[in-house]
Amino acid sequence: MVKIATWNVNSVKARLAHLLQWLDEFGPDIVLLQELKCIEENFPAMEIEDKGYNVAVAGQKTYNGVAILSKSPIDVEETQLPGDPGDEQARYIEAFTANLRVASIYFPNGNPVKDDSKHSEKFNYKLAFMERLYHHTKTLLVTEDALVLGGDYNVIPEDEDTYDPKAWLDDALFQPESRAAWRKLSYLGLTEAFRCLNDEAGHYSHWDYRGGAWNRDQGIRIDHLFLSPTAADRLTASGIDRTPRGWEKPSDHTPVWCDIDI
Repeated sequence: MVKIATWNVNSVKARLAHLLQWLDEFGPDIVLLQELKCIEENFPAMEIEDKGYNVAVAGQKTYNGVAILSKSPIDVEETQLPGDPGDEQARYIEAFTANLRVASIYFPNGNPVKDDSKHSEKFNYKLAFMERLYHHTKTLLVTEDALVLGGDYNVIPEDEDTYDPKAWLDDALFQPESRAAWRKLSYLGLTEAFRCLNDEAGHYSHWDYRGGAWNRDQGIRIDHLFLSPTAADRLTASGIDRTPRGWEKPSDHTPVWCDIDI
């Protein structure tokens, strides 16, 4: 059994104590991290390795950054999402570990949506990134590897994935184009782990720091684990660990996890 989790830590330096505590208490086998906000050289590899994890990082100064932590050896395949050699943002890392092909992905936010009544450069970048992931995923599925694409997708898939759909109508995370790109990816035959085993509304993975969103449970569900058919056939459990969001000075995201019988 492999327990795999995804977590946008919103600065690995600021959240290191939380990350180390959570690794001890939750004990995942594989962790996909996003929004590290540091370059590879500044990633706290030593502290995490002391907890029994191998580390692979694609970093960037101040912004973005993704990593894979695993109790098994890691064989890195990609440190950039294929399809745009000019894209220098650190948003994708892919590797083999624990008999799985995994990717940690930090999707663009995409706001603001409009610029002079047209799609903004940021929103177009978001849609282009999702299209690149779609084409790359098609090539990965041909291999029939057990595949897990985890991360902060910055997409609210359905109305039940937000406390108030009307509040998000103008946001890039909830635009028809963003949600259509999400569905297009899922139509490749991917299974979203949490929704596969949990169909109730009111489950969230992100709460804004403002307006008492956490205390009021005014959240959104934007952190996801997509599984290939080979991995989905072995899915045994999934959930959202709300515990770290309640700690002092937390990330605004909390871990999402699943168990795969490998």
